[in-house]
Amino acid sequence: MRRVYIFALSLGLGLVASVVSPAADEPAERFRQDFLAGKLTWQDVLERARDEGRVTFLYWGGNDVLNVWIESAAGPAMEALGITLQPNRLTSTQNAVDLVLSETAAGKGIGQGSADVIWLNGDNFYTLAHRDLLFGAFAERLPNSKNFDWNPDDPRSHANHWDFGIEIGGREIAWSSEQYVCAVNRQYVPPGATPSSFDELRSYLERNPGKFTYVRPPDGAGSTFVQAALYAFNPDGNGAAPFQKPADAVNAAELARLIGPGMAYLKSLEPYLFTDPDGKHRYPADSKAADVLFRNGDIHFTCQFGTYAAATKVATGHYPDTAEAMIFPRGLMIKNKNFLAIPSNAANPAAALVLANYMSSVEAQVGKLGFVGYPTGIDHWMLDKTGLEAIEKAAPPHLGVTQEQLDANAAPETNASLLEIINAVWREHIGNASDRSIDDLVSDAYAKRGK
Repeated sequence: MRRVYIFALSLGLGLVASVVSPAADEPAERFRQDFLAGKLTWQDVLERARDEGRVTFLYWGGNDVLNVWIESAAGPAMEALGITLQPNRLTSTQNAVDLVLSETAAGKGIGQGSADVIWLNGDNFYTLAHRDLLFGAFAERLPNSKNFDWNPDDPRSHANHWDFGIEIGGREIAWSSEQYVCAVNRQYVPPGATPSSFDELRSYLERNPGKFTYVRPPDGAGSTFVQAALYAFNPDGNGAAPFQKPADAVNAAELARLIGPGMAYLKSLEPYLFTDPDGKHRYPADSKAADVLFRNGDIHFTCQFGTYAAATKVATGHYPDTAEAMIFPRGLMIKNKNFLAIPSNAANPAAALVLANYMSSVEAQVGKLGFVGYPTGIDHWMLDKTGLEAIEKAAPPHLGVTQEQLDANAAPETNASLLEIINAVWREHIGNASDRSIDDLVSDAYAKRGK
């Protein structure tokens, strides 16, 4: 299948947003309105999707096994419905968001964009949602929405309604769920020496300098490590609780107070992190780069989203054979869902809905779980016995931990509007080694929000 690469246009185009009014393709706008109003049958959607003939899917392509599954499973499934799947593999989901922003600023309105479906969550969803650049409340109108719990009175449905503290409102549908899980190389670290808290990690590194690092924020693997550290050193001792609020409900001084101890810890950890041959502290750009350090024995631990990552990466050679998962940080292993969203200016909105519906099927979820090792996004308690048995059979094993232990140590993610500020503060305080106070850095980040 031909690979299509997307090069995001400069966000400088945003300067002309005020003088360029996005146009709209009238049939696409009419389709959108009718679908969201419940005036169309699913057969109507399928017929329009065949007329459109293709769907462009933008997603992080850093997992080669996922790439194979997309082309060998999702591609043929779409082809059977008369739709050509065009997967665009990105090095960062931010590139897809920048593309939508740039095209909208350049006047490409409904029915005229380059992205039909985007795999995202968190701050990327927040960016598009608060600019009203998403298709609308489509999720519960898909036939396979039956595989999700939408009952707002059931606490288990929370992850279908909220994404990093932002109300979803049906504008995206869960594709997978993941937990932030660290792995340890047992060749170097026996069970009794395995850290389970941030203080224990620093003690280990004081004895074994250079044997750990974390991915550079704003990459999700890095920003999640930072979030967990802020929870652990929250001066009020209530962990993730205050970080669930939106930025508008937490003033700059209060956020600076909350994150100050955690940022101080991260600063104190830096002298003990992995360094390049020239002595510079190294924060890998992404999980793939961290995997290389871990596989080569340069670092003893690595952390990323991956409930089954230890088993799947040992099997594929991305982790050493002596790797297994570990419980770290105890009680603060962030867990969430990730989603599929449709931009408001998608050129092929019907085909986008069909792809989202297929990805929400038990068939696709089981296939992705067994082939790639990505956990399901559908809710198991909504499935029949056959579906549950298929998921159980497809699930990879856990190495070093049990599902019960993972569940017992789960924590929520930070509100996306706060995370945007936290990442900016980390960039200056840690990444750029600024000597300015946390209070000043937080104030600056608040002032620059949305600019």
